[in-house]
Amino acid sequence: MQRQGPNGFFDSVDNRHACCEVRKVEPLGRALAGARLWITGIRREHSAARQDLGSLEWDDGRGILKFHPLFDLTWDEAKAFATTNQVPVNPLHEQGFPSIGCAPCTRAIAPGEPMRAGRWWWETEEKKECGLHLKNGRLVRKGSEV
Repeated sequence: MQRQGPNGFFDSVDNRHACCEVRKVEPLGRALAGARLWITGIRREHSAARQDLGSLEWDDGRGILKFHPLFDLTWDEAKAFATTNQVPVNPLHEQGFPSIGCAPCTRAIAPGEPMRAGRWWWETEEKKECGLHLKNGRLVRKGSEV
């Protein structure tokens, strides 16, 4: 990270992935060490890359089950659930940030923009993953063993 400077992640996708690795992926790996289940906030409508997932999958890379309880909810359904059940939400959501990441890599979206348009907005759509949820897992289907 020292070689890139404080804003080197803007220079290339590889630099940005290196930044995400240091600041997000590696710390999460430490936090999940020894865990058997990881509950995430992934939703199907986040990106085209997430369409083939299900609400439960096996993450081969980390050797852990991932459960996405909000997977089939739309943004509006998730907000309604939070309101009905008094679930605390990040105040940035009301300021136009439906997807929140690191401060320099996240901006509010304009009306009509895709939900994740504010994440890494300088990159092309197919590159918008930080590495936390890479496709290194396999879907766990009903009746299958893990």
